[in-house]
Amino acid sequence: MNIQHLCHLLSSLFMSPSPPLTMKSLDTLHNPSAVESGNAAVKNVDDDGREKRTGTFLTASAHIITAVIGSGVLSLAWALAQLGWVAGTMILVIFAIITYYTSTLLADCYRAPDPITGTRNYTYMGVVRAYLGGKKVQLCGLAQYGNLVGVSIGYTITASISLVAIGRANCFHDKGHGAKCTASNYPYMVAFGGLQILLSQIPNFHKLSFLSIIAAVMSFSYASIGIGLAIAKVASGKVGKTTLTGTVIGVDVSASDKVWKAFQAVGDIAFSYAYTTILIEIQDTLRSSPPENKVMKKASLIGVSTTTVFYLLCGCIGYAAFGNLSPGDFLTDFGFYEPFWLVIFANVCIAVHLVGAYQVYVQPFFQFVESKCNKKWPESNFINKEYSLKIPLLGKFRVNFFRLVWRTNYVILTTFIAMIFPFFNSILGLLGALAFWPLTVYFPVAMHIAQTKVKKYSGRWLALNLLVLVCLIVSALAAVGSIVGLINNVKKYKPFESID
Repeated sequence: MNIQHLCHLLSSLFMSPSPPLTMKSLDTLHNPSAVESGNAAVKNVDDDGREKRTGTFLTASAHIITAVIGSGVLSLAWALAQLGWVAGTMILVIFAIITYYTSTLLADCYRAPDPITGTRNYTYMGVVRAYLGGKKVQLCGLAQYGNLVGVSIGYTITASISLVAIGRANCFHDKGHGAKCTASNYPYMVAFGGLQILLSQIPNFHKLSFLSIIAAVMSFSYASIGIGLAIAKVASGKVGKTTLTGTVIGVDVSASDKVWKAFQAVGDIAFSYAYTTILIEIQDTLRSSPPENKVMKKASLIGVSTTTVFYLLCGCIGYAAFGNLSPGDFLTDFGFYEPFWLVIFANVCIAVHLVGAYQVYVQPFFQFVESKCNKKWPESNFINKEYSLKIPLLGKFRVNFFRLVWRTNYVILTTFIAMIFPFFNSILGLLGALAFWPLTVYFPVAMHIAQTKVKKYSGRWLALNLLVLVCLIVSALAAVGSIVGLINNVKKYKPFESID
């Protein structure tokens, strides 16, 4: 296989349906070590011939929390400042309800046609292919994998902001809060990308449980610190002005800024709940008993309800503390300076969380590309052969040259893109707006209608399609607001600064 062949494949990934896989190729693709012989092999494989899944309610919940409680939680005070107490809290709760409801619909589609005894689907695209087919499969792939790529870029940006904030916290502590403590994000983006190159060699999603649990703990840690610091600020009495409708036109913002920032804030909130992008991949890690859809629904309920509590606390208390002048991220934008060691620790937690969250989001895309290559060139040793490498203290590790080259280049490319567009809030809102409607609302609802054969024009059919239409309008407005915000940030951006 030469470079020309590889480029041709990557350009056609979304444009052609996947050819059928044999049971042997499925085993090898999922985990080459799973192909065994004799009675031992039978015990170590599931009903589809793949290596036996060991995921549980706990690991699924950890994956969800890692995906959902992202650093976007720290921008919720800013979002509430744009929307106000009434609209802000209502939208937070509404998006939580919508996300949980549609996630239950999607969980039932993991197997087809029956949610308990049907054939497994290993990816979101696979589910859409089973229930909807046609061009919707390619549209799903573009939406899902485009979003996953965007998230990996966004997380690189956010991690670098947190790492810069660590140095700035020390600078402010040493020189005073009025000191000019600025820094370039670029070296930290490169460092984060270097670490991700190493972690990206983890073979597949099934091996990420330990990383997700660590990342989930980090999520709770920095969110709790942010809430605690906001409570302390409220208790001190030195708080900002809040209103029922948020920022005041003519005082805090212009009329046009009020509109665009409100739309952008809706996008931020939408993104803060986004995990249906990887729900099927998470569900595919679960053991088959009890039924995967039931376990996934319970994990979704715990994940969404837990994060909603944190979001309401972080958003509402943060808004109460800072008012209409709430920063885009009150830990990295220095809503708090002291205690400086706690601010530093919180930013370390953010960075560690993003290390794990990056992998949770990017592994499905890695496996998508690699499965396409496996099917396109099944005889290629470069693509399919794995070598055992013994690493001191870590044991044996499987190395595949194609995985090494492809994943390394992917991380390098996304890191480079992140260096070009380091604008946190605008990118956050845009990602949320673009992915929320198709992946969280449209496809789950459409597949549920197809699966349960909801009668056309019935009350339930009309209600489901009304939900789809309303969410489409909301997502479109949020996308426009985020694009306007991104353009404004590009105009203001000063690329090369260093700590004084």
